[in-house]
Amino acid sequence: MTVGQIARLCRYPVKSLAGETLEHAFVGFAGVYGDRIYAVRRNGASKGFPYLTAREQPEMLRYHPMFRHPDRMSAPPNLAEAQAIGSGATPLYAQAGEDQLDVRTPDGDVLPLEDPRLLERLNPAGRDDGGLDLLRSDRSLTDCRPLSLISLETIAQLEAEVGAPLDVRRFRANVYLRLDGGAGFAEDGWVGRRLRLGNRAEIVVTGRDGRCKMITLDPDTGAAMPDVMRRVTEQHEGKAGIYAAIVAEGVVRTGDAIVLVD
Repeated sequence: MTVGQIARLCRYPVKSLAGETLEHAFVGFAGVYGDRIYAVRRNGASKGFPYLTAREQPEMLRYHPMFRHPDRMSAPPNLAEAQAIGSGATPLYAQAGEDQLDVRTPDGDVLPLEDPRLLERLNPAGRDDGGLDLLRSDRSLTDCRPLSLISLETIAQLEAEVGAPLDVRRFRANVYLRLDGGAGFAEDGWVGRRLRLGNRAEIVVTGRDGRCKMITLDPDTGAAMPDVMRRVTEQHEGKAGIYAAIVAEGVVRTGDAIVLVD
């Protein structure tokens, strides 16, 4: 049964930096290809969660990472071979040099991700916890599950509850859904169920998305609107959107149908 369509696809090459909107994306067991493969690490922080995020440094949202070879970062280099083998094959990751990034700063400068000057600008004023460095991973450095989804209807309901327009980018989802006749938070009913995205990719919804300060932050300015989190906490158990695990890899596109498989 078709339950909606993909309204928007997003990827976040560097954890907590600005994201990018995609027309199509490869999703595999590790998440969206190229999503959150870099993070800024605080060397003096807890090893369980060593990242510097916009929760501590909202200015991070104003830094825009850009892959130098976006065409090569749209899908794994062996995608055709992997799909010919059949579902379940693990694709290779980007080869050396293909995942290089430049970052446009709020001042308009463009710096290589590895430029020490970039980390100096990202370091919160007065913070001394061992310094910052970069962490790189083939798998997405997500906080929970590899794929996050939220419906536009859920965001519209939150807008009504807050009494103000909300930029969808606040919710930093990978997949934004447009539901067929569904109300806000209708995606909560898919927990434990299997969905097909487009022609090939399939996911299992593992749970609702527990939210934090990130959704209070304006994606362009970093300014906080605490009432967003307050409403989500008081009226929706602190959750908005869903998490999923990928069980069949594939390329998904804006406009693709979302089908409830079981």
